[in-house]
Amino acid sequence: MRVSKTTIQQIDSSKVALPAQEIFGLPEKVLQFGTGVLLRGLPDYFIDKANNENRFGGRVVVVKSTDHGDTSAFEQQDNLYTICTRGIENGQPVERNTINASISRVLSAKSDWAAILQCSHNAQLQFVISNTTEVGIQLQVADVQNEVPVSFPGRLLAFLQERYHAFNGTAESGLIILPTELISNNGSVLQSIVLELAQLKNADATFIHWLQTHNRFCNTLVDRIVPGKPNNINVIQQALGYQDELLIEAEPFTLWAIEGDADISQRIGFQDKAAGCIVVKDLNVYRELKLRLLNATHSFCCGLAFFNGFPTVASAMQDEDFRGFVQALLYNEIAPAIPYPINTTEITRFADAVMERFANPYLKHYWINISLQYSLKFKARCIPLLKNHIATKGQLPPNMVKGFAAYIAFMKVTEQKNNDYYGLFNQITYPIQDSEAAFFKETWQSADSTATVAKAVLANSTFWNEDLLSISGLLEAITEQLNKLFTQHGLTMTSPELSQKETAYHEQ
Repeated sequence: MRVSKTTIQQIDSSKVALPAQEIFGLPEKVLQFGTGVLLRGLPDYFIDKANNENRFGGRVVVVKSTDHGDTSAFEQQDNLYTICTRGIENGQPVERNTINASISRVLSAKSDWAAILQCSHNAQLQFVISNTTEVGIQLQVADVQNEVPVSFPGRLLAFLQERYHAFNGTAESGLIILPTELISNNGSVLQSIVLELAQLKNADATFIHWLQTHNRFCNTLVDRIVPGKPNNINVIQQALGYQDELLIEAEPFTLWAIEGDADISQRIGFQDKAAGCIVVKDLNVYRELKLRLLNATHSFCCGLAFFNGFPTVASAMQDEDFRGFVQALLYNEIAPAIPYPINTTEITRFADAVMERFANPYLKHYWINISLQYSLKFKARCIPLLKNHIATKGQLPPNMVKGFAAYIAFMKVTEQKNNDYYGLFNQITYPIQDSEAAFFKETWQSADSTATVAKAVLANSTFWNEDLLSISGLLEAITEQLNKLFTQHGLTMTSPELSQKETAYHEQ
């Protein structure tokens, strides 16, 4: 049995939360660009939750932005899908299953463009939501001429122009636009591109005035790990008693912070402060909480966890010593050093959630994936914390220093094949996918000691935009930690030859 409007009455409601029949008759209030798991696991989750609690009263018409794949799975399931929430919440394991009924229909940008434009004539439409990935919010000048725009900003502009003409530019017809792409000031960036495209198209001044005055482009920040379809989906489906091709897994933690004023707060009917969908005046608070407490902790821990043989974040948190290291790093060093004024209660609450999220046994978050662009992440996330800790405490933070040293050790390139770089640990090669890989290859190969490597890395002002050697005692502390890592984990300055088996690994 496959989930659909006709089969949900046969589904055991003790195993999964079912939508009320009235939801299927709600009007379309949201146009959403994107069918991805983040949108379905976070914004659509909040909209469905609000509908079931009689707080919103609207559904989502989705625009499938990409060409690959089709919409048949949505059609066959009447756009229903299951969210399986798995993790730890308030110290207790959580397993919740919910059939989400927020989506009314799915249209293809490629084949249903006329129907998409027709949605702009809907007087009850209030919101546009998007997640077209970070590269989706870019200016494509060709869209000035394209009858069917290719880029998301181009499509949004065409949609807004159609709506402007449909309602004669009334103030009430303006929309609230909520991009969730992971770029800073995503709403402001999107607005500037849409305005530039409008000017390139020689749009009427009255339309541009309406666009700027009566449409609100809000910066937003999203935070929820939604891996998508779980590996054990067959087991889950058997337990639930039905099939669902769109089933997704997600952690319990949810945060959708929207930057706006009292007017925005009043108009967003799916706001849920207790669950983490909030309208705030200053988005930087939540950006800093996520960047420092979640992302920076990942980066400080990544190399150290790798050398200790932990494949995933959850496996590292099962080790008592490593969990103690994370706890000391997070609460004693990172939390007090966040370079932004944030209430300590908020910091502690977010840090507590990070500890639970890291320990989530259902999520397979691999350290090797976290190491992608390690250098850029370390520079943006970690260095400001290190410097601020020293400035406020007057001493080097030992756990941050240990994480810094492990990053340098992880970046020991032992092999290059074309433009791909690799390191070697315990006779197993691992990929180093990093913009600074060439620098580290040359540095490690030409150095005669760990102190020489540490000095070269800290002195690389071209990358850091400053000379980190100027930080008193940092060179000596990192060198000491590098030597300890080398002793504990059998690392050497020279790299042994790869075996045939290891070489073949690269060729697969």
